[in-house]
This record gives sequence, C-alpha cells and structure tokens, in this order.
Amino acid sequence: MVGPYRGLFGTPGARGFVLAGFVGRIPMSMLGIGIILLISGLTGSYAKAGAVSGVVSVAFAIAAPLSGRLVDRLGQAKVLVPFALAHAASLSGLMLCAHAKAPEWTLYATGVATGVSATSLGSMVRARWSHALRDDPSRLHTAFSFEAVIDELIFVTGPAFVTALAVAVNPYAGLIVAIVCTVSGTLAFSALRGTEPPVTRHRTHSGSPIAIPGVALLSAVFLGVGGVFGSIDVVTVAFAEEHGNKAAAGLLLACISGGSMISGLWYGSRPWKISLRTRFLRGLGLFAVGLAPVLLMHDLRLMAIAMFFAGLSISPTMITGFSLVERMVPTGQLTEGMAWLSTSIGFGVALGAWAGGWLTDVFGTANAYGFALVCALTAAVVGAAGSALVRVEGHSTG
Repeated sequence: MVGPYRGLFGTPGARGFVLAGFVGRIPMSMLGIGIILLISGLTGSYAKAGAVSGVVSVAFAIAAPLSGRLVDRLGQAKVLVPFALAHAASLSGLMLCAHAKAPEWTLYATGVATGVSATSLGSMVRARWSHALRDDPSRLHTAFSFEAVIDELIFVTGPAFVTALAVAVNPYAGLIVAIVCTVSGTLAFSALRGTEPPVTRHRTHSGSPIAIPGVALLSAVFLGVGGVFGSIDVVTVAFAEEHGNKAAAGLLLACISGGSMISGLWYGSRPWKISLRTRFLRGLGLFAVGLAPVLLMHDLRLMAIAMFFAGLSISPTMITGFSLVERMVPTGQLTEGMAWLSTSIGFGVALGAWAGGWLTDVFGTANAYGFALVCALTAAVVGAAGSALVRVEGHSTG
C-alpha cells in the first residue's frame, strides 16, 4: 500500500513543496479551537468565543475563492507572501485586543481580517501536484489521496496540540505557534518557484468556476459534508461530557479521522477502473450509511468503534470531489475552483457547529447526531440527483 506513495517523491521538487505546505497548513486545525480557548479563558464566555471563531470561519469561507482567483491570475508567491504577513498581523491584533480587554467589536474586526487574510494552502499544494503530474493521471490520483491523508493527520493532531499548549503554557501559546507555522511554512512554500504552476496570461475562459454546473453541484454537496463535520465536533464533546469523560471527545474525534486516514491511504494506493463519478456517488452513499450507527451508541467504547467506521468513507469522497474539479475546471482557474469546495465546507462547518450546539441543548446528544445524518443524506441525494453534471472525465485546459 505504501509503494505508490513512495514513488510520488521522485517528482522533481515534490518533497520541498509537500513539507512546506504541511507546515504552512497545520494552523488550519489550530485556529478555531485556539481562538475559542483564548477568548473563553480571558472572558469566561463561550458564547463570545464561539462567535469570534465563527466570524473568522465565515470570513475565510467568503474570501477563499477571491484569493484563489488572485493566485490564478498573479501566481502563488505574489499572493501568498502578503497574505501570510497580513494574517499574522491580524491574528496578533486579535490576541492583543483580547489581552487589553478592548471593546468587543475589536475582536470581531480583527477576526474578520484574520479570516480574510487566511489562504487555502491545501488547494495550492494540489495545484502544484496537478501541474507536476499533468501527463500522469494515475499518479495524480495517488497525490490527491496523499494530500487527503495529510489533511486528516493535521486534523487528528492539531486540536490536541493547541489545547495542550493553551493549558500547559498559556492561552496565547497555541495561536503564537500557529502564526509561526503559517509564516514560516507559507514563505518557504512561496520561495519554491520551480514547482509553481505558471500563470495563464491569455485567458480563454471568463467568469468564475462556480458558474460551471458541475462545480456548483459539488459545492452544494460539500456544504452538506461540512455540516456533518461541524455538528459532529460539537455534539461529540457534549456526548463525552454526558458520559463523564469530556477528555474522551478528542479520542472519539481522532477515531473518525483515523478511519478516514486509513481509507485514504488504501484508496490512493490502488488503480481504479470505475469512473470518478461512480466512485463519488458510492462514497456519498457509504458516508450516509456509515453515520447511521452513531445515533444508536450509548457507550464511549462502542462510539469509538462507530466513529472509526463512519470515517472510512470521508477521504475517498473528498479525494474524488477534488479530482472531479481538477477535470472540469480550466487549468488557469484551478486554484479558485478548488477553493470553492473549501468555501462550501467552511460554510457547512459553521452551520453545523451552530445547529449541533443548539440541538444538543434542546434535544440531547442522541437526537443532535441526527442532524449530521440528515446532512449526509442530503449530500448523497443532491449528488445523485445532479450526477449528470459531473460525468466529465476529460481535462479542460485554458
């Protein structure tokens, strides 16, 4: 299973941009929980902490396609360097405002700036793979699978790391590390100009990739997928607390990410003869089916097993989604096209976190998990209903 991945790193320059991209996007799993820990620790208000974190997430979701468009038009380095520095300054400003007990509006203002200046570095790493392996679709499939596994690894370790820093050192420590990783990783990534995709000077396509029906459909599907992610996080914390072991929430969430990571490794290591569209629809179906047992669990150990199996379909579904975008979007708009999926997931996470928290307070965790299942079923139904829009198997250029 490891063999195909080992071969990836014979690609010229791949080791450098993969390592720099990994360091630069570690903070994507640290930022939200780091802000919640900081604001709640200084103000004692989880409502205010959640609101500030939500503002950051929504601002990022809105801005990601716009920054992606800038990257496609100007090149990665010209956009990433100023954005990384602005993000570091904005997040530092948020921490200073919180420390100085500045008016509440300043937290939201700096939160908006923090979200707007964040970049979807994972999309840009995938764009480099797409450029480097443009003549080898089978290896590109393996590369996208590897990136999905890296994302899962980040989401397994990031929240636990930032929480440990906030508890063991001080509430600022996790976010300071996030700033250091963002700046160092992004600047190193930007300096690797040899693997940067070329800018398309003469654009043969106008408008945004979201106007492509298949991309719009995938964005709608991933909105539902994000709703699952956001609600599962909140409800699982409450579930663990209900069963007398709040710290077990981290283990439960690690189980779902672990299942996704293992399936991603397996999925990317083998050749596939069935179409991307068919794989995507099967992944969505298994995603919904896999979540159903979670509603029936009333024991932490059994829930851990259910979470692991629920995670098995996540990476394959994400991989095929990004692969479909890579096939449908003109080369000169690839970063923006992938950013639209990240935006949809971000909006879904924000909606799911709000709905999961509200449903937990009103109806309890057993019923609140039902929202995640409804989101997964909706994603599967929308994907199946619009499946004709993602039949494209050729690669567009532009």
